Amino acid sequence: MVAMYTVFGRQVGSHVLAMGVLGTLFTGGFYFGSGSKKPAQQSPPINATSKDEENFIQYVNRCSTQS
Repeated sequence: MVAMYTVFGRQVGSHVLAMGVLGTLFTGGFYFGSGSKKPAQQSPPINATSKDEENFIQYVNRCSTQS
């Protein structure tokens, strides 16, 4: 048998109250734990004289940030 509680004039089972409390707890923890998103870091503009030079600079930047 389940223990029944009166909430706002209605009979509610203890298992329903437990699920509501746990759901609220985990949802609130996930929401407040996620925090704000940080904006993406932008690099300075590339002043290349040709497309090949621009591709080379981007390649070097990618390689230097991976290590």
